[in-house]
Amino acid sequence: MNRNLILVAIALFTWGIGEGAFFYFQPLYLEELGASPIAIGSILSAVGAAMTIVHIPAGHLADRFGRRRILWAAWIFGTTATWVMALARSLSMFVLGMILYALTSFVMAPLNSYVTAARGKWSVARALTLTSALFNAGAILGPLIGGWIGNHFGLGRTYLFAACVFAASTTIIFNIQHQPVESRPSGGVAELLRNRAFQKFLPIIFLTIFAMYLAQPLTPNFLQNQRQLPLDQIGIVIAAGSLGNVVLNLFIGRMNPLRGFLLCHLSVALFAATIWRGLGLQWYIIGYFLLGGYRVARSLAIAQVRGLVALANMGLAYGVAETVCGTALILASPLAGYLYEFNPEVIYPTTILILAGSLWVSAFFIPRFSQQTEQFP
Repeated sequence: MNRNLILVAIALFTWGIGEGAFFYFQPLYLEELGASPIAIGSILSAVGAAMTIVHIPAGHLADRFGRRRILWAAWIFGTTATWVMALARSLSMFVLGMILYALTSFVMAPLNSYVTAARGKWSVARALTLTSALFNAGAILGPLIGGWIGNHFGLGRTYLFAACVFAASTTIIFNIQHQPVESRPSGGVAELLRNRAFQKFLPIIFLTIFAMYLAQPLTPNFLQNQRQLPLDQIGIVIAAGSLGNVVLNLFIGRMNPLRGFLLCHLSVALFAATIWRGLGLQWYIIGYFLLGGYRVARSLAIAQVRGLVALANMGLAYGVAETVCGTALILASPLAGYLYEFNPEVIYPTTILILAGSLWVSAFFIPRFSQQTEQFP
């Protein structure tokens, strides 16, 4: 592992501590500020929209002008947005801060591109899942700290803690080195638009992320309102999810990407079944541990995208893939709100049903164009 990859991993680990302290508690804090389940779903949908619109421009800019500048901008922007949330005293101002923070997701395509280029002799899947594992290692500590702060001082204080941690992470990321900009092939963006294998893979990414995300937004509310878990225990459950992200990233990240992608479906389906039918803290811990398959699936999807496109179009392709993921979040969030309002438990069997369909689609269609994944080494 080279110096730049180590610095990125440390910066992500630190960021994971800060984000984990507040991110998973946001539906609960929105509820404290007066938002209904349907309003929470709509707010999260708006956040998803903010996340979605930035990926393609950021990926394109990273390909054209270099990745490091975009990473620096994202770290600064995310820290500033967190201060807005920390200082907000009304629901509208807090939602503004949430949307500003969501815009920071423009980091994803440049970050994945930077990690891919810095991976050395490692496979793309191993490099991406390792850095994801380090982020989630930090996110193990974050919910524990956030739950404790929320119990003793209120959930609003978690944002002050996160803003300070993000400042330290920003200092670390400012020490990474510049990477050369790849020469652009004659086809450029038009070549990416003509890439049929890439285009066929995008609907599979959408269906997978939609199915895996549907049960997530309001599960903290479900655990608090339907299962009567206090904040500190919810923090423990969420920390178990971050531990699952780490373990499953390291374990599945060494597997064949397609095989690991399918295994992630089963992992998230078991999460939904365990939260739905389990009774007791230990079952919810197991369920959230298995939810780690969601983040692994996103990393493995990106890893498979890399083999479908030319190196000079890597950032743009990653941006398109992240946009598809964001679109899935936009549509899944309000549906989750309506399902929760109708019957809080119905979200989980619905998730399992859609995941079964996504598993079949992935297993049937991905191998049909997998021979093209080595076209662009």
